[in-house]
Amino acid sequence: MRHRRFPFLLQAAMLAVFFGVISLLYATVGQAGGTAFLALMAFAAFPPSEMPTALALNIVAATYSTWVFNREKVVDWRKLRPLLLSSLPTAFAGGFIVLDEHVYKTTTGAVLLLAGAAMILRREPAADRDRETPLWGGLGVGAVVGLVSGLTGVGGGVFLAPTLIALRWAAPKQTAALSAPFILANSAVGLVAVLLAGQFPSSYFGLYAVAALGGAVVGTMIGLRWLSQVTTRYILGVILIAAGTQLLCF
Repeated sequence: MRHRRFPFLLQAAMLAVFFGVISLLYATVGQAGGTAFLALMAFAAFPPSEMPTALALNIVAATYSTWVFNREKVVDWRKLRPLLLSSLPTAFAGGFIVLDEHVYKTTTGAVLLLAGAAMILRREPAADRDRETPLWGGLGVGAVVGLVSGLTGVGGGVFLAPTLIALRWAAPKQTAALSAPFILANSAVGLVAVLLAGQFPSSYFGLYAVAALGGAVVGTMIGLRWLSQVTTRYILGVILIAAGTQLLCF
């Protein structure tokens, strides 16, 4: 029996390494890696009932990033408040709606590709300043992103970040700081919804969580200490394009 379990443990250990690398790369721009977690799990043939593993890993990675960003006093909680206020109920509602897989992958993949391309190709003057976030605008964006987050089963950071930058409501590095707590809150709400629906994380979640936390620790440090605004924007663009490609091709 012990010999039979060894291949499964070895596979789980290899997957944990990949989860850690994904977490590291995404954490550099304030993301948790939900879309890539789902893609890796689909490639590894996880049963649908274990897909909440991605949301749970989102919570692990985003909790650390949120703690660090808040400790460094770079989270604009005033700007984040209306986004969270409207996103949480719509994320919870979206968690109970099941989309056709083809429609979900095609639509979401195309949106991420366009957002990533816009992020990389965008040019702006050095003196350009962020605009003040209007209350109703923040509530509207939060509600839409929250709904999409619930429908797609991710924390929503990959949808929030390009929106904030496109509307010039936040600079790239500030967007990273806003994305982490947004992902944390929406992933927690989404996880509650799927648990109520009878789905649960993988039995190896503890191992995957340790790897994701390690990646988040390193990635958040890199993002805070060494990445410029422009580099952050380019990395976010590449991540969005990679996530969109994963959805369209797999």
